[in-house]
Amino acid sequence: MEHTTQWLNHEAQVTLSRLLPRLEPLFDDKAAYEVFSRRLYRHLPRLLNHLIKVYGNHYDFFYHLEQILRTAAQAFIARPDDLRQLDEQRETDPLWFKREHMVGGVLYVDLFAGDFAGVREKIPYLQELGLTYLHLMPLFEAPAEDSDGGYAISSFRRTNHAFGTMDDLAALAADLRAAGISMVIDFVFNHTADEHDWALRALSGEERYQNFYYLFEDRRLPDAYEENLREIFPEQAPGNFTYRGEIDRWVWTTFNRFQWDLNYSNPDVFNAMLGEMLFLANQGTEILRLDAVAFIWKQMGTTCENLPQVHDIIRAFNALVKVVAPAMLFKSEAIVHPDDVASYIDWDECPLSYNPTFMALMWEALATREIKLLRHSMSRRWTIEPRSTWVNYIRVHDDIGWSFADEDAAELAINGFGHRQFLNQFYTGAFAGSFSTGLGFNFNPETLDMRICGTTASLAGLERSLETGDAQHRTDALKRIALLHAVMIGAGGIPLLYIGDEIATLNDYSFRQIPGKANDERWVHRPHFDWERAEDRHATDTPPGFVFNELMQMIAAKKHNPLLRDEHTVFFDNTNPHVLSFVRNRGVLVLANFSEQAQQLRTDWIKFYWPLPEQAVDLITGQAFDLHALFTIQPYQYLWLVDVKHANIAPAPLGN
Repeated sequence: MEHTTQWLNHEAQVTLSRLLPRLEPLFDDKAAYEVFSRRLYRHLPRLLNHLIKVYGNHYDFFYHLEQILRTAAQAFIARPDDLRQLDEQRETDPLWFKREHMVGGVLYVDLFAGDFAGVREKIPYLQELGLTYLHLMPLFEAPAEDSDGGYAISSFRRTNHAFGTMDDLAALAADLRAAGISMVIDFVFNHTADEHDWALRALSGEERYQNFYYLFEDRRLPDAYEENLREIFPEQAPGNFTYRGEIDRWVWTTFNRFQWDLNYSNPDVFNAMLGEMLFLANQGTEILRLDAVAFIWKQMGTTCENLPQVHDIIRAFNALVKVVAPAMLFKSEAIVHPDDVASYIDWDECPLSYNPTFMALMWEALATREIKLLRHSMSRRWTIEPRSTWVNYIRVHDDIGWSFADEDAAELAINGFGHRQFLNQFYTGAFAGSFSTGLGFNFNPETLDMRICGTTASLAGLERSLETGDAQHRTDALKRIALLHAVMIGAGGIPLLYIGDEIATLNDYSFRQIPGKANDERWVHRPHFDWERAEDRHATDTPPGFVFNELMQMIAAKKHNPLLRDEHTVFFDNTNPHVLSFVRNRGVLVLANFSEQAQQLRTDWIKFYWPLPEQAVDLITGQAFDLHALFTIQPYQYLWLVDVKHANIAPAPLGN
């Protein structure tokens, strides 16, 4: 390892001596050139390490390396002054995203406020929520019909014209930043729409752009690949290849026939996507969500998921971003086996990552009223590289897949396949006694795999309780919604709210009448934000008001307490099968009863993980507790307990 590092450092020096003189004429500002070259010298050994692994055998490696560095230099020169200042701040405070004040939200621009100008007008509402991180769902130009909810990108440099211009997006980013909110956007780097300029030029016969994708003259190679590939959308887009008669070729299309997979074995593709990535950084993007990371490298005889080259490509992008725009971080989106999810998490790769296993198992615990699989999985899978953090969520724009590890389940005598069948029945309301109202998504008749769609409120029982008029069921549903948020916000990392959940938004079935959406059940939980419903957010006797008030108390408590910064979380067994327990930063004990029955806890077990005080106080409500040998926690109750001597109670919920 030491020898390799020495060799890379030597190669970096040699490379810089060859290439920097060719880059220097691009710079008019000597000070800017010195900053660029200093950062490049620091990160070039790492960059070379990963590029050599992927492209080292290419016949013209140094030509491509020069083109890549030229792209980086041009983006650095174009970077606005205010973002360069932010770069300097973040270089001195690189772990800014792990502070207790971090609270995230995610929304669709058009569904929330119409356009970029509308979102700017609604910044006060986002501040009322306490957000410091805002993920704007796909907002780029996409085909009118086949857009996959915006994930079929026709241009990375043009926004959806209905939202406004790219200049409008940059202005929104600046306004959010002034309000203390970091803008997050998607980077769909596995594929483009078949209407992207590169794809259109490939269809016109240009060989350079045909090499940007995977094109095959016949089915021989596609059939060989298919032997090991899974179908992502078996109902909507069976298979992984699409025939295009215009060029008499089969195109690799992992997700949909109109989304063409990019060929990263071609270094021109890496360089082209680097240019798009850095362009978006220069619009004010502070966190870039890397979509579908697992799929970007193809290799015969494999599943073409999570291959080593994927990590090298992302790490090479990471090194170049640290040269050009160190204020921007990567967030990985990988809905795969939990071990593979964790493989992307690293300061030098993706410092942030979605935590799909935590999400899925919170819902699993809510259905079973038992926390053993949630606790068992998190006790072994929560800890990650210390300069990184989880993005925790109850749900996002996508479906819910039961992505727990079968080996974790087996250790608890749970059959993973059978358990998933139960969960699918429970959350579609087919299981007797279910409280949930969800829809199944992409059922595969061969594997019996299926995912679940629905808003948090509907999945947690509020929709069904309102239909039946059962007051107790309504109360239980509201408590479930609050419980999930208390666990998610209290656990560490960055909590991510799907905007609308804070006002207990219900499923919207109108998608079934909308062309282009009717066959995609995910639109049931992507309704327009109901601003009339939001008017009730301070009326605590209404469902929107109850949920909003509970969340505001949690967020205020989190932002007010350094003990809830993202550093250390330990899940442990308190011997009660219904109560989840974990300790934050050795100071805060979080308890959550996933049952509609009161539960007793033995404090003699808790004291092995948390120094039992004479009196504790709940950071959310300020209520004091004497922790006797047997401690009772009420149905669906949640507590963030701390020694009363060290309590730092938030003065009032945010926004009130």
